[in-house]
Amino acid sequence: MEQGEQGGPMDGFKYKKNDDGTVNKYKVFCQICNKEFQFHRSCSSLRYHVNAKHAFAGLSSSASGLRQTTLDFRRPLTKSASDNLTNTIAKWIAKDCRPISIVEDSGFMDVLQVASQDSSYKPPSRAKVMTKIHELYENEKEKRKEVLAQVNYIALTGDHWTSVSNNNYLGVTAHYISDTWELKSFALTILKTEERHFAEACKEQFLSVARKWDIEGKTTTIGTDSARNMVAAIRLTRYEHMNCVAHMVQRNITHSPANAAELQAQQVSLGKKQEPLIQDVPTRWNSTLEMVKRLSSNKEAVIAALDNQEHKLVLPTAAEWDKLQRLETLLEPCR
Repeated sequence: MEQGEQGGPMDGFKYKKNDDGTVNKYKVFCQICNKEFQFHRSCSSLRYHVNAKHAFAGLSSSASGLRQTTLDFRRPLTKSASDNLTNTIAKWIAKDCRPISIVEDSGFMDVLQVASQDSSYKPPSRAKVMTKIHELYENEKEKRKEVLAQVNYIALTGDHWTSVSNNNYLGVTAHYISDTWELKSFALTILKTEERHFAEACKEQFLSVARKWDIEGKTTTIGTDSARNMVAAIRLTRYEHMNCVAHMVQRNITHSPANAAELQAQQVSLGKKQEPLIQDVPTRWNSTLEMVKRLSSNKEAVIAALDNQEHKLVLPTAAEWDKLQRLETLLEPCR
């Protein structure tokens, strides 16, 4: 029988006590999780529990040569290391849109204790993570403001959308050309909108974002879809309105019966199968891949159909068509 130095059944476990204070030699409990076990002079089940449930435990050899399970407690994390881990957790939750409640999962705590080699480590609370996320946001916002302060001309794009819980939001993104002639873009805000999307309300929403970021005088154009309220809203501002080309192509090719018929005619003349283009739907698996494949296979028909119309659309370049083909090759194994 392997016994701990203190007369217990094995290091990390202690005998249970009876109600009268005497020691029960047939029951033991784990000093880490307080789980109770039956004990019949064999430590096999106890050792299995330590190795399976408490991965920060290891095996070491005793002076007598017998293998004895000991708990490998390292020094607790320093405040600096703990703060760094909290920052990393907050960034992970924010970037990957994980639920805040994940910090309360027992399995999450086990993973962090194994990774940190600190069995006493406890994940930050929900409130602390939320506070840290707000701090990280404000720090990042100030950095973005400093960048925009050095830019002379800025274009905005915006779109209204509805969440699965039926809440309305406006997303606004800023775009500018750097000193090295590179296009730079980043999101400015996701603004929850309570009022109806009338032109005046939409105008004020865009202007409020521009004021908040101190770019009213630098903004030159605002790009949106061709919805009447959005077009009218931008006309109420001093900025130039730019229709979203992606929305226009989607509407012209997919939603217009006449254009759909023209596309089918071109497919027949080119000996292609008559089939509609496919729209990318976030909730439909593989829809991005199917959209790219269908567009690539009907490249000539799409170009021919649009050549028969008067439009101001900028079609993909040869290099962009090649990128679509490579994207198809990349996504196919993920189907």
